[in-house]
Amino acid sequence: MVKSISIPIKTSFFLTLGFTFFLESSAQEISTDQEVIAAGEATYKVNCTQCHQIWVAKLGPALNGVYERRSIEWLQSWIKNSQAMIASGDEQAVALWEEYKPTVMPAYPFTDDQVMELIAYIKAETDAGPPVEAAAVAVAGVEGSTDSVSSTYLIAIIIVLIVILLVALVALGIAIKTITKYLKEKDLDEEAEDIVNQRFTLSDLIKSNSFLGLVVFVVTIMVLKTLIDGAFTIGVQQGYQPTQPIAFSHKLHAGQYEIDCQYCHTGVRKSKSANIPSANICMNCHTQIKPESEEIQKIYAAIDYNPSTRTYGMNTKPIEWIRVHNLPDLAYFNHAQHVKVAEIECQTCHGAIEEMEVVYQHSTLTMGWCINCHRETAVNTNGNAYYSKLVKLHSEQSKEPMKVEDIGGLECAKCHY
Repeated sequence: MVKSISIPIKTSFFLTLGFTFFLESSAQEISTDQEVIAAGEATYKVNCTQCHQIWVAKLGPALNGVYERRSIEWLQSWIKNSQAMIASGDEQAVALWEEYKPTVMPAYPFTDDQVMELIAYIKAETDAGPPVEAAAVAVAGVEGSTDSVSSTYLIAIIIVLIVILLVALVALGIAIKTITKYLKEKDLDEEAEDIVNQRFTLSDLIKSNSFLGLVVFVVTIMVLKTLIDGAFTIGVQQGYQPTQPIAFSHKLHAGQYEIDCQYCHTGVRKSKSANIPSANICMNCHTQIKPESEEIQKIYAAIDYNPSTRTYGMNTKPIEWIRVHNLPDLAYFNHAQHVKVAEIECQTCHGAIEEMEVVYQHSTLTMGWCINCHRETAVNTNGNAYYSKLVKLHSEQSKEPMKVEDIGGLECAKCHY
């Protein structure tokens, strides 16, 4: 006979409460799903890189292992509205403010799921460990390389070849002189004797029709090549580097501080144009950072901001940025299609923008340049059901990956309509 077990009401209440807490804690577990991590990475790059790095403290603390130093609930509240937590007197929030003030962390209208995606990305980066310094790897690669040929060795080879050529010319001259002397000792007819005794003069060469025809031909080819090269460079502004009204350094912002391009160029993933950042984006940081800088003062003057009183006036004027990358009106280009769908990095077209003190046009941006890219670039079909049937049909006919040209990337109407 099985005896029934009686559980007191008070004990039952605490068991139920503990089980509920266990469920809530489980729901807050940090995801390892790659899609969640990818979403968190996108959120991090657009919103966090201007102040934070994973392994190095910047304007704010380093974020590696932050989910272990703070509870998930605390992180949810802090990320959504840090100033409210400071005002409430939370000890950890106040301590952070005292350490990093006057830098103010803005409030973010994230959902709980977005915060968890962000934390999942930070955990994935923490688990991966600190990155290896690229410079050290590059130096090691140079030091350990044995395939490169020194310039001194190449110069030595050229000198040896020149010496061999001179020796060959001297030997040829001696041979001609010896043969001529030998033939003069023979009994030759008049025609052969004239050939042996003829002398070469520079004036006779210059006056000859063959030489004049060769000169005319060479000059004509050079002129035609110059004209054709010039025609192909009409409208090409590669290397164009105008002086901007405010000396904004991409090397400092995108390079040293690793601010993601999309934080400032907000339209790059959702519209045709990458858009020029508004002064409001600059002010997210520069109400606190380097307000005494001469260049920052130009931003204040443009938006009529008084840093002493932290007030805005009505006497605003636009910052007249000079456009660097210009496509002709007859060409259509969509940033969102390339950046969001194709996941092409900004550097592919714009070069190492994070190393540019002053931005310049890195690529030619010509039609031929675009067409070559469409011929060489494989279509990014990962997680995109739109391409499923196309990929299947392509794989039945070719073992090569599906390129942009295979889906109409070379059709005129793709860019001209």
